Amino acid sequence: MAAEHLCWLYFRNFGVPTVSLRYFTVFGARQRPDMAFHRFFRWAIERKPIAVYGDGEQSRDFTHVDDIVKANWLASKNGLPGEVFNIGGGSRISLNDVILIIQDIVGREIEVRYEGTQKGDVRHTSADMTKARLELGYEPRVPIEEGLRDEYAWIRELVG
Repeated sequence: MAAEHLCWLYFRNFGVPTVSLRYFTVFGARQRPDMAFHRFFRWAIERKPIAVYGDGEQSRDFTHVDDIVKANWLASKNGLPGEVFNIGGGSRISLNDVILIIQDIVGREIEVRYEGTQKGDVRHTSADMTKARLELGYEPRVPIEEGLRDEYAWIRELVG
């Protein structure tokens, strides 16, 4: 939020044409190895249990990286300077449901080890993209299942 305010101040005071985008839980191929989906797929490939903080019923609005790229392009073309936009994947899904999709992708059941919740973890997130749809023309295109399949294929290639 501080960065958004700084961008707005530079726009207001110096005419720097900034547009801020709030990304909601980005995933996809080439994701950092410390991120959840990357770890989940690696553990599935290595036949290790998936570690989940909390009960797995926390939910997120997962956004595929291809949709993030499209949102950036649209913001550069259509975004009014000084504005802020939420960029999400268009649907909220629980971590337990994501794990079911991952099991379907890898073709077998995966052991899940539930651990204590992480301090400060938000229970649910969901992007209100009304403004991004109306002003930028943004519409997410990559469903979670397709994005996870692409990420899995990339990780399989990565680990051999």
